[in-house]
Amino acid sequence: MNSTETVTQDASFHNLGIAPKLLAVVDSLKLSTPTPIQRQAIPHAIVGKDVIGVAQTGTGKTLAFGIPMLQRIVETGGHGLILLPTRELALQVYEALGSFAKPLGLRGALLIGGAAMGPQIGDLRRGPNIVIATPGRLFDHFEQGNVHLDNVSILILDEADRMLDMGFWPQIKRIIAAVPTERQTMLFSATLSKEIMELATKHMKSPVSIEVAPPGTTAANVSQEFFIVRKDEKVRLLESVLSKYYGPTIVFTRTKYGATRVMKGIRAMGHTTAEIHSNRSLAQRREALDGFKNGKYRVLVATDIAARGLDVKGVELVVNFDIPSQSEDYVHRIGRTARAGAEGHAISFAMPDEKRSMRDIERLIRKQITVSSLPNDLPPARALPAEGGRAARDEHRRFPSARPHNAGPRSFKPYNRAGSSAHRTSRSHAR
Repeated sequence: MNSTETVTQDASFHNLGIAPKLLAVVDSLKLSTPTPIQRQAIPHAIVGKDVIGVAQTGTGKTLAFGIPMLQRIVETGGHGLILLPTRELALQVYEALGSFAKPLGLRGALLIGGAAMGPQIGDLRRGPNIVIATPGRLFDHFEQGNVHLDNVSILILDEADRMLDMGFWPQIKRIIAAVPTERQTMLFSATLSKEIMELATKHMKSPVSIEVAPPGTTAANVSQEFFIVRKDEKVRLLESVLSKYYGPTIVFTRTKYGATRVMKGIRAMGHTTAEIHSNRSLAQRREALDGFKNGKYRVLVATDIAARGLDVKGVELVVNFDIPSQSEDYVHRIGRTARAGAEGHAISFAMPDEKRSMRDIERLIRKQITVSSLPNDLPPARALPAEGGRAARDEHRRFPSARPHNAGPRSFKPYNRAGSSAHRTSRSHAR
């Protein structure tokens, strides 16, 4: 694979090879300075080269692949397919590209679990220029003959490592086998595992490799600290923390049942709060996220399924109520704060037997994290709702099946309706 040349730091969107009509949209959105991944990926992608981008979530990847894809579709009349691991990420990409697609006369289809199949089939029949999908729902449509992949000229795999972790690899391989071999492929991932390198070697043509930050790199403006705390003291410590930080806060738990319990506990403390995890329908997730963004909820409780799918400006604090099972998820979790150059803080609750996990995190981020002493004035004990047997059985199932019901709003015009449907549940729909 090739490596990219050094790119000057004073680059703007106006010297990346972007067509005037797209530049007008960039200017109208008041986007003046491209991020590092945008500066380096756009010039290569716009001329049709395959690209491998190693970059963390929140680094501006959507426009790094979205602008070149839209420009090439306008120039060549091709079709684009974007695969993402979760509904939230798919929705964010769909909405972000909608502002660019509409002035160009391009239409899109959003295929995600939790949305009704009927409206998606209608969108596909209208001949979208771009399909944005989670692998499971796309594969459902493909097997039913609703979508044809033989006209895809640009294939984008975003958060490829996450799709691998979530068990989508067999579906992705079959999707790749169905799209034309003569295409442009762009792959973005936080890490380059053996499986991802195998995919790149077999299915990409002399890709340009771009790495804007080593894996494990955290935002420069996020301060971090650990508390070593017993399980029965976690709720008291959380109440103390929430009384000292007043801004928007995201609390991460390891399981969906734990998220519900913590959310109810925070509500009992007098804070407005909502939850996001795989047991929540798409409409419920959207309501929770929108409410968090507009200030209806001060605290959002989430599992790792949302660690890469939350793009909210102004988050002051991230609390890891549970240490993540995978050290890499720590980086994604705390990446929800200190975004776009802002400052933020991350606090992690580690139990005495989790010191090895603390060391693993420090090795990954190449930084020693301060271990703070527990406050002397912890509030009185406040019990969380008890977990039942089902929750205990689910403790180690990090991405369980959901029962999605309602769809959220659409952004590509003219598709601006919401649908709801009860349909069969599969592992893929939980995303």
